[in-house]
Amino acid sequence: MSIEPALHPDLRSEAGPLSSPAAGLAAALAAALAPVPGRALSAALIGRGIGESRTPRMHRAEGARLGLDYGYELVDFDRLGLPDTALPVAVAEARRLGLAGLNVTHPFKQAVIPLLDAVAPDAAAIGAVNTIVFADGRATGHNTDCWGFAESFRRSMAGAPLGRVVLVGAGGGGMAVGRALLDLGVEQLAIFDVDAGRAAAVAERLGRGDGAGRVTAAADVAEALGRADGLVNSTPMGMAKYPGLPVPATALRADLWVADIVYFPAETALLATARATGCRVLPGKGMAIFQAVKAFALFTGRTPDAEEMTRHFGAP
Repeated sequence: MSIEPALHPDLRSEAGPLSSPAAGLAAALAAALAPVPGRALSAALIGRGIGESRTPRMHRAEGARLGLDYGYELVDFDRLGLPDTALPVAVAEARRLGLAGLNVTHPFKQAVIPLLDAVAPDAAAIGAVNTIVFADGRATGHNTDCWGFAESFRRSMAGAPLGRVVLVGAGGGGMAVGRALLDLGVEQLAIFDVDAGRAAAVAERLGRGDGAGRVTAAADVAEALGRADGLVNSTPMGMAKYPGLPVPATALRADLWVADIVYFPAETALLATARATGCRVLPGKGMAIFQAVKAFALFTGRTPDAEEMTRHFGAP
């Protein structure tokens, strides 16, 4: 059964015209989505600092390969100079223009939930949405990040020890990755965030059901890593906008595997430091590719080829 959040007033286009500030934001967003009306089917990615994202490339190329008249646009709030408060207007504008859906990334994966008509059970359990489907007059939230990370891990990290894992970052991405790690069989998951309260809240959420007794909040990330088999970075640290390491370099050691969900740049500072230390590493591109595979299917109703999507990702 789906969860039924209250619909945000800015999404009720029948209710009347937008206020003047909202109308100005809608005009900026309409300009960013200008190619949409000329396509039979369109989607878009909304977030901050996403100018280097390869998600549009993957979607467009796979749509073309399947013979679809399919467009995929980028709505970078940083590039457009939009405040976070423009999110409701962005979702409403996408809906007004007839998009099939939206992908949602940092920092909106949790903030977008109150703007939806319904949330699919997987996303409701995780508490984060990265994919919105507009269909039958409803906006429904899904989470493809969880399966995307798990599939990437299964394909590239076979045999990696799963006794103790430290997850850094308790935002929307971290919630999905935490669920994926439990599904993969992690025995003990420690969650660290600079906001200790947020780490505790995510640990409590993930610790329900089959996570009972398996999830804790870590107060000291270096101490937690000293006893860990693996580390996953689910913060935006490492993106061009947020340079640096999410953990002290001295906390890494050769027998620790390290995964990053950041994929632009492809080699983050964390991955470079981990490689130099001798760690086995999992780059973020795998999660990016596999979450896109599921999102493409949700938007188009067609099953994409994961290997082709991987080639699209690496194409110039």
